[in-house]
Amino acid sequence: MSSQMVVVASRFSATLISLVLLSACGGGGGGGSSTVVPPNSGGTPPPVAQKCSANNPFRVDAVAPTTVGTLADEKSWVQNYVNGAYLWYNEMPSVNASLAAYSNEADVFGSLQNYFNALLTPARTTSGKLKDEFSFIYSTKQWRELSQSGTSLSFGIEWYLASSTPPRGIRVAYVEPNSPAAQQGLQRGDTLVSFDGVSADTNVQSELDTLNQIFSPSNGNGRSFVFDRNGSQVTAFFGASEVVKQPVLISNTLDINGQKVGYMVFNDHIASAEQPLIDSFTQFSNAGISDLILDLRYNGGGYLFLASEVAYMIAGPTRTSGKYFEKLQYNDKRVADNNQAPTPFYNTSCIINSQFQCTGNQSLPNLNLGRVFVLTSKSTCSASEAIINGLEGIDVQVIRIGATTCGKPYGFTAKDNCGISYFPIEFKGINFKGFGDYADGFSAQCAAADDFSKALGDTSEGMLAAALYRRANGSCPATTGQQKLSVEQQGAVVHEPVRSNRFVLPEAGR
Repeated sequence: MSSQMVVVASRFSATLISLVLLSACGGGGGGGSSTVVPPNSGGTPPPVAQKCSANNPFRVDAVAPTTVGTLADEKSWVQNYVNGAYLWYNEMPSVNASLAAYSNEADVFGSLQNYFNALLTPARTTSGKLKDEFSFIYSTKQWRELSQSGTSLSFGIEWYLASSTPPRGIRVAYVEPNSPAAQQGLQRGDTLVSFDGVSADTNVQSELDTLNQIFSPSNGNGRSFVFDRNGSQVTAFFGASEVVKQPVLISNTLDINGQKVGYMVFNDHIASAEQPLIDSFTQFSNAGISDLILDLRYNGGGYLFLASEVAYMIAGPTRTSGKYFEKLQYNDKRVADNNQAPTPFYNTSCIINSQFQCTGNQSLPNLNLGRVFVLTSKSTCSASEAIINGLEGIDVQVIRIGATTCGKPYGFTAKDNCGISYFPIEFKGINFKGFGDYADGFSAQCAAADDFSKALGDTSEGMLAAALYRRANGSCPATTGQQKLSVEQQGAVVHEPVRSNRFVLPEAGR
């Protein structure tokens, strides 16, 4: 396995194509995490960090100097760290670390991933879903690249998956500007027919391995695509490249019957989103908008401080004064962390550098709005849900249009060991009113389906049109019971774990 390619998956989310866990080019964490109380007892010293198997190809990317050890040393460190940091450490199963599935020196990453997953709680929520569907591990080098600069090896397509089993309905949700897919003229709504000659609805294991490459290509070699576009066949041949994500995809001021309405498609809480967010809210403030429609349908989350900044820029200084955005609740071992100050509504910029340090401290623009329309789907997760919860905690009216969100009130701080970053769930976030129990998601007040027949930002596109209707009439557009059921059964975009969670910065940052 190349040091540039990792098989990675959140614990149970990854049956995206039936019979196969999603492969993704890994991301990996930077920097440290909050101090935890060592779980060892009886005077046993904790395992040595950065003591790495000689067969671990990722150790060259570790954030601290390493020494040569064994896979057993790395597993011992993992168990120690999870036992101290994990929100549900007291529900960890007893695991025999010497089992073959966790001990393959020819696949250090896979062995550690299997072992890490085995340590997670098997408990379920009241609705029957696993309490922890989200903890994961990632390559440190690639996590830094994606989380800070927003770059990743990609075709430039955000893929929508209607179902993990045929017919899968794999469609283009949107195309990243200036990407290989954009240069080929691919469009939102194009439906994948085949990839490198493999049908999008195959159930052959070897072909599924090929098909999964659409989500996480392992190299930049040219690949063949066939799409259906409104009944016509579209063919293309192109390779992946390092694509710079555009986290604020659209920022427009709409003229609706003489009134100004802001519309923003915000897709990723990554570091490179901060300045475009500031620019967009400045634009909206200068335009004197009376309402904002914040499109989070594809936003899986990311940095929590950005969610706080967005919430402040919506609500303004008066509504946020004397209140906090989110309080983080850690396990009972982490007394100091549980006593730390809540995450405030940040009213100044950060602009983090490669060392996770804030380099900017400029006052943020604000709209001083008492309500906001938010477009949501099953892909709206974590830090995006924190925006909703944080605003509702200070009585800003959040009118949700679309479908129920994914339900992830939890978060992480990346912790590197030997070039692999570990993300056990570390905390639950609660708002100023003390609410944080939305593991089954936030439901939408107005049901609306993702409308692939229209471009994002088109005022006749289903979800945006529903928001504009609700704004104009104070009620939801008429829908049948079957239409509402269809909305709740719709699929989701395919995100690698690093784009579908919430993260706090290490101590050097916010």
